[in-house]
Amino acid sequence: MNKKHHSNNILLNLGIESLNEMQEVAQDAILNDNNVLLLSPTGSGKTLAFLLPILEMLQPEILSVQSLILVPSRELGLQIEQVWKKMGTEYKVNVCYGGHSIDTEIKNLSNPPAVLIGTPGRIADHIDRGTFRIDKIQTLILDEFDKSLQLGFHEQMSFIIGKLTKLNKRVLVSATSDIEIPRYTRVVNPTILDFIPENEQESNLAMKMVVSKEKDKIGSLFNLICSLKSESAIVFCNHRDAAERISDTLNEKGIYATYYHGGMDQDERERALIQFRNGSVSYLITTDLAARGLDIPEMNHVIHYHLPAKEDEFTHRNGRTARMLASGTAYIITHESEKKVDYLDYGMPVFNTENNISLPKPPQFQTIYISGGKKNKLNKIDIVGFFSQKGNLEKGDLGLIEVKDFISFAAVKFNKVKDLLHAIRDQKMKGKKFKIEVARKVIKKEEE
Repeated sequence: MNKKHHSNNILLNLGIESLNEMQEVAQDAILNDNNVLLLSPTGSGKTLAFLLPILEMLQPEILSVQSLILVPSRELGLQIEQVWKKMGTEYKVNVCYGGHSIDTEIKNLSNPPAVLIGTPGRIADHIDRGTFRIDKIQTLILDEFDKSLQLGFHEQMSFIIGKLTKLNKRVLVSATSDIEIPRYTRVVNPTILDFIPENEQESNLAMKMVVSKEKDKIGSLFNLICSLKSESAIVFCNHRDAAERISDTLNEKGIYATYYHGGMDQDERERALIQFRNGSVSYLITTDLAARGLDIPEMNHVIHYHLPAKEDEFTHRNGRTARMLASGTAYIITHESEKKVDYLDYGMPVFNTENNISLPKPPQFQTIYISGGKKNKLNKIDIVGFFSQKGNLEKGDLGLIEVKDFISFAAVKFNKVKDLLHAIRDQKMKGKKFKIEVARKVIKKEEE
């Protein structure tokens, strides 16, 4: 298959008509240069920009890991894995991360992938154990490497790079230009691809101030959400306990929200993101963990309940809206007692929410949990067929379906859920009886 036809098939699989300028230039540079620094905004398609040249460089006769992609978080790793799988290549991919069963990973790596994705700590652990051969790894991608540095992965990344003696290509990827390249990366005089426009935020992102009369700003947040015409939003705060408190309070007031932060179990974090992605909850209350590297839809609205200490985190938060020349709005909720940050111009327009107190419309969908997944030989087609034939659902009654290793989630129209569960309660799917029920929302008081 010629290169152009191969590339066209991949774009077709991904539902993309053509590559953007950044992806074209990056693909060329990564193929031809040994050291590349790619700077491009959140949501611009950086993942595909480095996966396409990786694919071109893979050699089918080598049955070992050839490309290693280091990421700061499990979520970003899984997102990259999904893009690779959607590309429809014949090459295996695996993701390794802390909190995942290391025995399962060792078993998966016994049949090594061509592309390995992982967090620095877990990959360093595997290299230390000698789980997989590293002498065929020629390409290293450090995705969101600035975030990995912020999270303190210096030692692990230095260890990994020091062990990769056959590397001939290093690619550093970031959504911010405010970076320093550590010496241990051995990236010298890189080809710099800077696609971060100087005035990108100003041209596409509107900023509005919401002034809270009360020190506890939850009332102002509630009124603001009620003014957004039932459109979804991400609400950023600085502390885990604040995310939980705000989410629970909004739910008590009739707002369909969930929280997301690094202190949650990975299963609960994933459940929260699934419910937000499929529209079962409309508002994600989160720390900076959701500012980048997550597979969640683009928002028209980003709300800063608290402002971050650093400007780059403020930029990454806002990167969840106004992507790729689209428009969006960032709202900053303030109280007179709060210390002002240096990076923000407080002369922005004030958004008045006092008269906007009609509750948003409830979500159209509810998430259904299924106690089986890929390892149980279930796929999306099986779930669609079962819900349609046994549960009497029509095409428009089903939303996003996500099939994991041992569990699955399906979004079902809210007004169809009761009849569906009644119709399928004694039915088998693919000859097996699975537990099927409404997935619980991630709400703190349910855990206590």
